[in-house]
Amino acid sequence: MNKKEFLEKRQGLINEAESLINEGKIEEANAKMEEVKQLDNQWEEIAKAQANLNALNEPKGINITNLAGMRGVDGVVVDTLDNNIITNNEDLYNSIEYRKAFMNHVIKGSPIPEKFMNADQNTKTTDVGSVIPTTVMEKIVEKLESTGMILPLVTRTSYKGGLAIPTSSVKPVATWVAEGQGSEKQKKPTGQIVFSYYKLRCAVSVSFETSVVTLGVFETTLINNIAEAMTKALEQAIISGTGEGQPKGILAETAPEGQNIEIAADADVNYETLINAEAALPLSYESEAVWCMTKKTFMKFVGMTDKNGQPIARVNYGVAGRPERTLLGRTVVLNDYMTSLGAPIEEDAVVAFLFNFKDYVLNTNYNITIKRYEDNETDDQVTKALMLVDGKVVDKNSLVTITKKAGE
Repeated sequence: MNKKEFLEKRQGLINEAESLINEGKIEEANAKMEEVKQLDNQWEEIAKAQANLNALNEPKGINITNLAGMRGVDGVVVDTLDNNIITNNEDLYNSIEYRKAFMNHVIKGSPIPEKFMNADQNTKTTDVGSVIPTTVMEKIVEKLESTGMILPLVTRTSYKGGLAIPTSSVKPVATWVAEGQGSEKQKKPTGQIVFSYYKLRCAVSVSFETSVVTLGVFETTLINNIAEAMTKALEQAIISGTGEGQPKGILAETAPEGQNIEIAADADVNYETLINAEAALPLSYESEAVWCMTKKTFMKFVGMTDKNGQPIARVNYGVAGRPERTLLGRTVVLNDYMTSLGAPIEEDAVVAFLFNFKDYVLNTNYNITIKRYEDNETDDQVTKALMLVDGKVVDKNSLVTITKKAGE
């Protein structure tokens, strides 16, 4: 009996069994299904004999002890369904042999070969029917985080050693004088802002075994995670860094006098809040200042209108199709590093601010560098990122803050 005859005979028995079931003749149908099982066993024996014969005809005389799928010489597994050779280190349930056996089990009801069954002492083979073939998509799904919105806006420098930026709050004044008279000589006092060295480091260790057996996408995702962690730490520091062991953030600065708008604990933002903040922004810093707040805070303004009924918050779509948010025509930059309006607070918190991000300088002494090394004691593979960086506000006159008062 060849393979074609076997398949035709088998399909004929299945069709007869199906007809008997439709006629309500269950016992006779069960007998037909038993014939199918016997036919499968007969064909398996034929396939074994044929495979053994083929092995004897091999010119190199390869001695394979069991060609029904068991491991033979040199750890080779032979697929008796189409004689494909499968390497020993391949996932058993991802092999061509098992996939075909599983397909026949689902479509034709053929039993799964015993070598694929769970034979552990604590679990009987009759308790486990079949295992779905393993297919892993090369993508790791992770929770998304919003990063990279603040970093492109600040002024970036890369000076080796300490960086000092001269500053002055006094400007000379010109006066009108009569003919032949002079004016008073004026001093120009200056100070300076000095940048230090703060080390930012992120290291991830995986075992030697994990580095060998995991997919290539795992390593790619690991590198992306480290880069994202470094970006998040930098942006967090730009907004709210303490200045101790890390860059000093914008919110660590005290807004100039008259440039802090307070909201009572039991009050909410309104149109007047924005008007007061805009009024507090000096005219000389008007052009490049932007709003900065969380998305939840911005949504508090959506639907709000001015005295003429015009919406004060707008969401437009730019050339790239990305949302572009504005408040009273001024660009809004969103972030997740601040307190949102409506969130419980125990002390006064800045919920929004106006600022020209170009007035924040981030100086990098040693740029982000990713290195790999092996822990000689444990053989763990370590991937680390390292940089030396500091940041400060060099001109805070564009800073206008909206502060939510804490309840008593």
